[in-house]
Amino acid sequence: MILCFSGTGNSLYAARIISAVTGDEIVSLNDRLKHGGPAAFSSERPFVAVVPTHAWRIPGSIEAMFRRARWEGSRKLYFYLTCGSEPGNAAKYCRRLCEEIGMEYMGTGVAVMPENYLVMFPTPDSAEAAVIIERAEPGIEAGAREIAAGRPLADPKIGVVDRLRSGIVNDMFRTFYVKDRPFRVSDKCIGCGKCAKLCPVNDISLRDGRPVWQGRCMHCMACISACPVQAIEYGRASVGRPRNYLTRVPAQYAERKQEET
Repeated sequence: MILCFSGTGNSLYAARIISAVTGDEIVSLNDRLKHGGPAAFSSERPFVAVVPTHAWRIPGSIEAMFRRARWEGSRKLYFYLTCGSEPGNAAKYCRRLCEEIGMEYMGTGVAVMPENYLVMFPTPDSAEAAVIIERAEPGIEAGAREIAAGRPLADPKIGVVDRLRSGIVNDMFRTFYVKDRPFRVSDKCIGCGKCAKLCPVNDISLRDGRPVWQGRCMHCMACISACPVQAIEYGRASVGRPRNYLTRVPAQYAERKQEET
């Protein structure tokens, strides 16, 4: 079973490639977060968590969900992380999480995908993004074959900077930077409500047809990246930066689904 959380589509793309190789179903953690209730995961095959890194660790809301969840069947848990450059020391915290919830840690794979954290970093244009995705696919497929064979994934090599990024930097990031107050909407807004629909933590409501953020944001970048008219900005930080919202379906996944019908 593939447990996928994806804000802008990078992790879903990776999850679909893995699914095409392993044959595992994909369960949306976005839906589980959005609709609440107790999380329960049941599979006789190993679990595979495919999620992004937020400041060099998996999102805090996903960590919290996994701690609350009831796990049935297999006790093996893989992690496959997407990031814009490097994962830091995220694997250490994935291993620690497995220890806390009584699961067998099966390693952490990584795919470098198009940068989407446009509130802090430069983002590639569509042509550059396509090249990055093409480069990532062989590695994802190779990792998926290891998962299908039941072999552990090799954790990324790390250095001192990686430890700092996933440690004190991540703590400061979560405490001081993950805020929704700078979000604003321009007159280009058409009131479609897509931002509110996509928000996995129900942070956005529509007031007079315009989005209002309510202080629960996890910085997944779904709203600002998916807005069809690019009406959302994050202060001045996001102005002029390309939005990367990946909706393309991997060819491998499309072919497998066609074979199943």
